[in-house]
Amino acid sequence: MSPDRNKTEQRRPDWAALAVAVVLAAIAAVIFIDVSRLKGTGGYSQVGPATVPDWIGFALIGLAIWTVIEAFRGDFPTRDKQEIGPVVWIVAGLVAQMLLLRVAGFSIATGVLFGLTAAGFGKRKLWITIPLGIVVCLFIWLIFAGLLQLALPAGPLERLFW
Repeated sequence: MSPDRNKTEQRRPDWAALAVAVVLAAIAAVIFIDVSRLKGTGGYSQVGPATVPDWIGFALIGLAIWTVIEAFRGDFPTRDKQEIGPVVWIVAGLVAQMLLLRVAGFSIATGVLFGLTAAGFGKRKLWITIPLGIVVCLFIWLIFAGLLQLALPAGPLERLFW
């Protein structure tokens, strides 16, 4: 490879990093739009319900600008090849949780998510990870519903205990 060609390749922006910068800026824009409805509720104080979301929005804008600069400088490390299998396991777990949440309740739905996410990380023994996830999530449900009085979706398993 010639030295001139190598310089040309190095000057090319990192398109994935630019896409990340656009997403960061879009999230910041959504935050600013949403916060604009809260500006008048601060009352006499300078600190109100819009203060922290404003900080987060400005931080995201700063990160977006920084990401654009780094994308043009080419300082990002080379990325590994994306493995599709683990992503599919985790997305399947999220879909299963959304579909099961109202029918089976929090513990079972989130336990299935736990098991499928563990499979995405390489622990493919679903007969162990799903029941373990259900037990852990039932404990979490009991804490949130019982002690904190928060309303989480209850299924047949939760009705046995509450």
